[in-house]
Amino acid sequence: MIAPKHGSVMLKEVLADLNAQPDGIYADATYGRGGYTRALLDAVKCTVYAIDRDQEAVDSAKALLAAYRGRLTVLHGRFGDMLGLLRDCGIQHVNGIMLDLGVSSPQIDQPERGFSFRADGPLDMRMGLSGLSAADVVNTADEAELIDIIRNLGEERFARRIARAIVAARSDSPITRTNALAKIVRGAVPRAKDGLDPATRTFMALRLHVNDELGELDRALEAAEQLLTTGGRLVVVSFHSLEDRRVKRFLQQRSDDSAGTSRHVPLPETRPAPSFRLLRRRSLTPTPEEIDRNPRARSARLRAAERTGNPAWPPNSERIAA
Repeated sequence: MIAPKHGSVMLKEVLADLNAQPDGIYADATYGRGGYTRALLDAVKCTVYAIDRDQEAVDSAKALLAAYRGRLTVLHGRFGDMLGLLRDCGIQHVNGIMLDLGVSSPQIDQPERGFSFRADGPLDMRMGLSGLSAADVVNTADEAELIDIIRNLGEERFARRIARAIVAARSDSPITRTNALAKIVRGAVPRAKDGLDPATRTFMALRLHVNDELGELDRALEAAEQLLTTGGRLVVVSFHSLEDRRVKRFLQQRSDDSAGTSRHVPLPETRPAPSFRLLRRRSLTPTPEEIDRNPRARSARLRAAERTGNPAWPPNSERIAA
C-alpha cells in the first residue's frame, strides 16, 4: 500500500457512499494526486479509470499504476468529457463515479501555477495549461466583462470597484503576477470582518472562469447519468456554493425528491421518470476533527445519489444556472 501525500477530504464518507463492490468498474473523474483512487483500490478488488486534465497529475500516477497493475487506467482529459474518454476505452457503463471539485492541493501549493495569492507567482490558474490564462483575462477583458465574472462567479458585492481598479492599474502596465492582482483588489475593497482576505473571491472567480469549471460540472453530471449502471453511485465533493447548488439542483431534478421543485411551478406532463435516488436529502460536511487536521476541508459539501433503472434524461433537461 502506498501512503498518500495529502489527505483526501471526507474520504471515509466518500467510500461509504460509493459502496464499491468486488469486480466493479469505477471512475475517479478528478484524480488529482490519487487519494480517492488509492483508497478505493485498497478497499475492494475493483477496476478504476482515473481522469485529470492536469498533465502533472497524470505524470504523478506512475507509482500507483505500477502498484495496481491491471486495475488502474489514468486518462488525460477533462472530467466533463468522461463519457467519450471512457467509451474510447471500451467502457459503456460504470458502477460508481467520484467527483472532487475545484483545485487540488498540489496546484494551490505551487506558486508557479498562479492559483494562490499567498505566494507570488505568474497569474496563470489554468488546470490544463492550455487556453487563456488569468493574466490574459485580467488584461484583455473590458470592465463590464470583469464585473460579470467577479460578481457572478465570485459572488463579490464589490465587483464594480474591483473591475474599475483592475482596468486603471493595467493602463500603466500589464498585471502578470498574483501578488500584483491581490494588492489591487485589497486596495479596492474593505477588509471583511470575518478575516477573509479581500482577494479571495476575485481569485476564485477568475479560476472558475479560466477553467470553465461550472460548464465542466454540467457536462460531467449529464455524463455520469449516462454512464452509471442501475444501482451505481454518484458521489460529489464540492467546495464552492455555486458548485454545490448546481449538484443539488441536478440531483433533485432527476430524483423524485419533491423538495427540489417549487410548489408554485407545475410539473410538465412529459417530465421523465427519476433517473436518480438521493442517498440523503442534505449534504454531509466534514467533522470538526477533520477540519482541525485539514483546514482546507472546512467548506466541503458531499452529496450522493444512486442511479435508478430509468433512462437518462435528454441532454440539458431543465438545466438551471446557479
